[in-house]
Amino acid sequence: MSQMKKTIYYHDTDCGGVVYYANYLKFLEEARTEFLKEKGFHLKELAQKDTLFVVRHVDIDYKWPARYADTLTITTSISEARNATLEFSQQITRGDQLLVNAVTQLVCVSSAFAPKAIPDDIRKGFNL
Repeated sequence: MSQMKKTIYYHDTDCGGVVYYANYLKFLEEARTEFLKEKGFHLKELAQKDTLFVVRHVDIDYKWPARYADTLTITTSISEARNATLEFSQQITRGDQLLVNAVTQLVCVSSAFAPKAIPDDIRKGFNL
């Protein structure tokens, strides 16, 4: 499990003063990238080794809005792993309040975007 803090800036909000719904996808992506880095995997280096992870599916449930100047915590963990897919469970909270619950499925692919097995070093790094 990994946690990332995110401060909400004015450019993250819409005309109603709340975080624009699509921006949560960016926040989730940033948190997954940080999760991978904490495990010792950098997306740029993986790409150089012909290993990419692409989003296949996102299930997101918006519970409460975030607003300008809020500090959010994004919690990320792997909830399921298969041969070529990783499923991430992510929650965005403000203090103890759950704002967003999301499940994102990533597929491991080559640079030709053909599915491929998740490399063994990554499996070991995630204890899969």
